[in-house]
Amino acid sequence: MALLDTVVMRGLSIQGALSPEDKALLLGLELSPRRMSANEVLWQERADADLFCVVKEGWAYSYRSLKNGSKQNLKFYLPGDIIGMRDFGFARRLSSAAMISKGVVYPFSYQQLFELFGRSNLAVGIMATAIRQQAILSERLIYLGQYAAHEQLAHFLYEFYLRLKRIGAVENNTFLMPLTQQLISDALGMSPVHVSRTFSMLRDKGLVIRDRQQVKLPDPEALASLVGFNDSYIDELLPPMFTEFLRNSP
Repeated sequence: MALLDTVVMRGLSIQGALSPEDKALLLGLELSPRRMSANEVLWQERADADLFCVVKEGWAYSYRSLKNGSKQNLKFYLPGDIIGMRDFGFARRLSSAAMISKGVVYPFSYQQLFELFGRSNLAVGIMATAIRQQAILSERLIYLGQYAAHEQLAHFLYEFYLRLKRIGAVENNTFLMPLTQQLISDALGMSPVHVSRTFSMLRDKGLVIRDRQQVKLPDPEALASLVGFNDSYIDELLPPMFTEFLRNSP
């Protein structure tokens, strides 16, 4: 049930916008789980683009390799996310993708996606997934360009807090974040040393406690307030107008 368990499809199901036939179609797709090791590459930039992957377990990320040998990390994927939506419509991959931790992914082909497009509800769900992934990238452009370093990291952490909370991976405001300081620095455009200092600054303000891969936000609302976080782009539910249309569609 990998596709049915993706974030947006789960939201549509909660809203009653997926019919039993829609759910059966998602469940009937032949998705074979693929076990992945930490740091294993899913595909390289400019490779042929012909499939997506649903993350079932573990964390993954997409990135671009720069000419100076460094990376720009574009997107981090959690369980329930689809990797590769950004490449759809292109013959070759726009970026590379790799696992961060060990996990399980479900590959599915473009042809299988075309089969879903025959049902309007599922097509809307796939389109919403792609648009929401783009919204996360757009939001990062805003805070990277306008915020100070401690605000950038605060936004970054609070975004993960919300994304993990919606899949039940936060307990007592604490979550696991298997990101090295190098991965964070490649996402935020800071050096690893600067990332470390910025974590220390947020810790001294009583906003973040980090112990290796475990992160605790003692006061999530205060962290969100620090950057004026607008969580509308994180919401997994579609507007009522959309779901009303989908419920009434043939």
